[in-house]
Amino acid sequence: MKKVILSVVAVFVFGFANAQEAKFGLKAGVDFANAHGKLDGSSYNNAETGFYAGGFVDITVSDKFHVQPELLYVSVNDLDQIQIPVLAKFPVVEDLSLLAGPDFGFLLDAGEGSKTLNFGLDLGLSFDLNEEFSLDGKYNFGLSNLVEGGNNDFSSKLSGFFFGLSYKF
Repeated sequence: MKKVILSVVAVFVFGFANAQEAKFGLKAGVDFANAHGKLDGSSYNNAETGFYAGGFVDITVSDKFHVQPELLYVSVNDLDQIQIPVLAKFPVVEDLSLLAGPDFGFLLDAGEGSKTLNFGLDLGLSFDLNEEFSLDGKYNFGLSNLVEGGNNDFSSKLSGFFFGLSYKF
């Protein structure tokens, strides 16, 4: 399953990159993660701080629409994952863009009884400081129950705020 998703994303990225103007870049920042869910009917909420780093491609489809797939390594305490957000980027005003799209996460150290695929939805903003650097902020809404065989009384979801700096070359 992982190989299929990664292959589809790679074909998508390189297909767009060949057909449109594309800028490649690197990004890094801080992640304020939140594991939340239910355990035997009682809600829980665990907040942790970590970091992320990776790369992206900003593909210009038109003046009003870009596609920005990313490949990020995210580390929070004992939980490491590879995230692949595929973001639609809509310039709102000069130097400010809205970001939105699906996020596929692959937990690298999922324990027994945990799922390895974490699907979510990202929503955020990007502010261009100049041609090369931008500030990014987004929230990842974790939609997947990460408990194998989980139900309404036993669930765990992973969400978080991401704030960082991007460099385009």
